[in-house]
Amino acid sequence: MKIKKNRVNGDSQPYANPYLAGILLGLVLLASFVILGAGLGASGGIARIGASVSMCVSAPHTLDSEYFGKWGAHPLNYYLVFMFAGTFIGALFSALLANRVRIQIERGAASSVKRRLGYALAGGLIAGFASRLAQGCTSGQALSGGALLLSGSIVFMLCLFASGYATAWFVRRQWHD
Repeated sequence: MKIKKNRVNGDSQPYANPYLAGILLGLVLLASFVILGAGLGASGGIARIGASVSMCVSAPHTLDSEYFGKWGAHPLNYYLVFMFAGTFIGALFSALLANRVRIQIERGAASSVKRRLGYALAGGLIAGFASRLAQGCTSGQALSGGALLLSGSIVFMLCLFASGYATAWFVRRQWHD
């Protein structure tokens, strides 16, 4: 196993084997289809968390909303909310075990912290809006749709990678190191 240096504190700690992680992710996806009859994704859970926050602000308005209202008074009663929380907790636990938890902003030497955070916020808002508009996120499309060999998911992933490469040209000077 090749050991990479941790850039943050210089400790030599092995990263997880990506092939084993891929196999485990595939088994989790298979279990999701077998047990729940549905695939995996992240944006559905996040949208329902947003609906729950909206319920705290104005329950009548949320329940009357065409988008949030269909989930009823308890939008957090959905398996993707628990999957989202479990993914976050599991990643945090893994990082704590490997001593890789550091509060920092990853950026290139040519990019200021403000610019990096601005790009991250803009990209996150665009991706979040697009995932709800498309009724699914990249993980749902790639994992669940790809596993079912859905033509729309395959075309989506091809377009996603092509647009990523095309967009990289515009921000390539932000990462010189």
